[in-house]
Amino acid sequence: MTNDARRKAVKTMLAGAVTLSATPALAATAGVTANSRSATVAGTGTRPGNGNGNGNGNGNGNGNGNGAGAGAGAGAGAADSSGNANAATSPGAAGCTPPSPSWGKGVEGQRQADLGNGLYRNPIIAGDHPDPTVLKDGSDYYLTYSSFYSYPGLVIWHSTDLVNWRPITAALTKPLGAVWAVDLCKHNGRYFIYIPAAPDGDAWSIYAIWADNIAGPWSEPVDLKIAGCIDPGHMVGEDGKRYLFVNGIRKIRLTDDGLATDGQLEKAYEPWRYPADWVVENFAPEGPKLLRRGKWFYLVTAVGGTAGPVTGHMVIAARSASIHGPWEHCPHNPLVRTTSTAEPWWSRGHATLVEGPAGDWWMIYHGYENGYRTLGRQTLLEPIEWTADGWFRALGGDLSRPLPKPRGGKAGPSGHALSDDFSSNRMGVQWAFHDPAPGESRRARYTQQGLELAARGRTPADSRPLTCGVGEHSYQAEITLTLDGQAEAGLLLFYNSKAYVGLGFAPDTIKTFQYAEEHSWGRVQRATSTVRVRLTNVENVITFHYSHDGGRHWTLHGTRMEVSGIHHNVFGGFLSLKLGVYCAGAGTVRLNDFTFRALDAASK
Repeated sequence: MTNDARRKAVKTMLAGAVTLSATPALAATAGVTANSRSATVAGTGTRPGNGNGNGNGNGNGNGNGNGAGAGAGAGAGAADSSGNANAATSPGAAGCTPPSPSWGKGVEGQRQADLGNGLYRNPIIAGDHPDPTVLKDGSDYYLTYSSFYSYPGLVIWHSTDLVNWRPITAALTKPLGAVWAVDLCKHNGRYFIYIPAAPDGDAWSIYAIWADNIAGPWSEPVDLKIAGCIDPGHMVGEDGKRYLFVNGIRKIRLTDDGLATDGQLEKAYEPWRYPADWVVENFAPEGPKLLRRGKWFYLVTAVGGTAGPVTGHMVIAARSASIHGPWEHCPHNPLVRTTSTAEPWWSRGHATLVEGPAGDWWMIYHGYENGYRTLGRQTLLEPIEWTADGWFRALGGDLSRPLPKPRGGKAGPSGHALSDDFSSNRMGVQWAFHDPAPGESRRARYTQQGLELAARGRTPADSRPLTCGVGEHSYQAEITLTLDGQAEAGLLLFYNSKAYVGLGFAPDTIKTFQYAEEHSWGRVQRATSTVRVRLTNVENVITFHYSHDGGRHWTLHGTRMEVSGIHHNVFGGFLSLKLGVYCAGAGTVRLNDFTFRALDAASK
């Protein structure tokens, strides 16, 4: 398909998504109901929208954003001036929400990008997968992302169609402190990951790990001693030499083996500047990713700040006939940018260009989901086209609608089950310690009875909990905890030591944690040796239950907790709100039968 034909197909699809929103059955096929901007339902009375664009026709219509729901009767969907479908149609007299799933249903009901009809809906990897770096390796694609304080870290995901992804291994096991935006590349048959990190709070430097097989084993980190730099991007110049570009935008030559520097850090490019009256966080040129196509080197960069105002982060590009410049600005800058809080994806940026299986081209980057900053920055896929003058344009718009999948790819497994009987080691791929010290992994020991976690610290804040990332708006998780010795353990939603909520069980006391502290007034005297704990998250409202008889009878915990404010713009760190298990005091806790399921509108 030519670029013109592809552009026409995408535009036709986007226009069709708006048209389909007027017909419930067709809207369900196109998946346009999930991230609608507002709901309008004919009838009496209105109320401000605060849900997911569902009008239920009985006076409880919910709209996402600033929309309004109105009383009983027939519903109507609208489109705003940008062509975005605003609402799903309510079926009128029946007064029920149309059965129109927004995403495909994956394992455990988790969101799946592939809709099964030749279309996909973002995100391609839900939940906290920021700063994606993507490698095309023959017919395979590999992706990793910033893992920050999670170890094992740098989980590598695999795909054969750019839409369906599954994790295969964690490449980094040695704690290096915070790990920010990395670069995954392949050179002369060997895989490399270049890692900006600050071990023990020291100055930032760039490290490298390498492997001859993408599944590992991966080497120990090698310090390249590139001080004070983040966001590396690897490229081979026309001279055959290897270079790293870093934030700034600066570059430094590497030795041929890629494991040391061979020159000085120097200025490479002065990025394009947006108009002074645009609302951004700061200039912050970062995330340089490079591509060579034809006679040109293309340099794709993020500017405008990573979080803060939703309109800040953006994608820009430049090109040069030489790795050494001069670089000319793309006339289409910015190529991607959120322009309104009404859009479903905020703070979009940090992009990598990648060729699809059939030769079409795509851009993979991250963004916050409107209403769900708690999930962190999620991985997004957008089609691009190359123009006659050798530049490229993004075609996806605000990504509120389904898009045609890349052509020619073979769909593989998507996602992975989170439910865990702890009979096999899922460290890194699923479970990770938060900010572990060297040797922290020895606290976790797999046995025939389950996973034993040794105590550390006195509270969740200093316990270095074991965490598990999630990507769902609503879900339910349960786990059985068996205490040994004077251990105290519990189930958390954990952002960092200053931001978490949860329920804890000491041998003689049940504890409540909210606002990153224990509510001593909420203590319940209750002997515990084994307890099953349930956490239910419905659109950032948390409910706890617990059972001391294996789940036959449940006790509702008396405090419900609202957690929508636990995210980077409040607490910093660029993290997400993860499920966590902590063990403090003295002794161990044994983990058994962790179960997870996503919740949809019908099961909340």
